[in-house]
Amino acid sequence: MITYNTDGVKMPNIKKRETTQWIKAVAASYNRKVGEIGYMFVDDEKILEVNNEYLGHDYYTDIITFDYCEGSTLNGDLVISLDTVRTNAEKFHKDYEEELHRVIIHGVLHLCGINDKGPGEREIMEAAENKALAMR
Repeated sequence: MITYNTDGVKMPNIKKRETTQWIKAVAASYNRKVGEIGYMFVDDEKILEVNNEYLGHDYYTDIITFDYCEGSTLNGDLVISLDTVRTNAEKFHKDYEEELHRVIIHGVLHLCGINDKGPGEREIMEAAENKALAMR
């Protein structure tokens, strides 16, 4: 089951049923199935608070992924700052909705085992994001 919630922001204009089906299709393309995934949409101040409290990081980010996966079943909490998504969309000259979907699937790709911090990993993640966005 995939849930979508907000804390301090208005729910983004996403089609939840279609988005859920898309996430499940992307997970299946990695031989994974969706268990419990919870999205929490927040503002910059809230994501900074979460980043600080749980990860010890003192900076803003677009998404934080808490991975509770068991075997091939994806479970996790994904916290997304809509402020940072909007800022990044402007910075990279992308449509806000496209950037939001990129971030939504970015967290799922992390749950599928794709990383983006080490050498060469960012390019692998970007390719996976582009492939997933093409499935929408």
